[in-house]
Amino acid sequence: MGKEMEEISAEHKNFIEAQHLFFVTTAPLNEEGHINLSPKGFDCFRVLSPTRVGYLDIVGSGNETSAHLLENGRITFMFCAFDGPPKILRLYGKGKTVLPGDDEWDKLSQHFKILPATRQIIVADIFKVKSSCGFGIPYYEYLGERDHAIKWAEKKGEDGLEEYKKEKNMVSMDGLPTPIASKFI
Repeated sequence: MGKEMEEISAEHKNFIEAQHLFFVTTAPLNEEGHINLSPKGFDCFRVLSPTRVGYLDIVGSGNETSAHLLENGRITFMFCAFDGPPKILRLYGKGKTVLPGDDEWDKLSQHFKILPATRQIIVADIFKVKSSCGFGIPYYEYLGERDHAIKWAEKKGEDGLEEYKKEKNMVSMDGLPTPIASKFI
């Protein structure tokens, strides 16, 4: 059953790397604010050390994770086994956003395949790792990645993506600023 640890083990890392999908959760400090839960694909998650992870984040219709991290840093990742033995793994940490042009970008971006829709890298220092059984998780068959985001980004082009970020990614749905806002001010 469930276990708690302070670091990501080699077994955890192998499990994470085998998953095609993970979930990210953040929330603002305001109790009236919206909790954000986002599914992620594209083989974009990396275990950087036993206590540090990162994922490549693509442009989307909002930027809640980045806004919440700027405000309070709290982040949780969840991985579920949809095939093989049942398992759920959660990583609890303090995160931040790294934008293209930031001091850490060049070093961090080497861990990822940069996609046309790349917006930022989310990095988190992990302080708790928790596993649970996953007995209630159904089986699903992985058929491949969707190409919609990549085609959309290629059609928009670099200038179009920058305009889209100005329109949709500068503040959260609760009005919190994102790190992207500082690029355009």
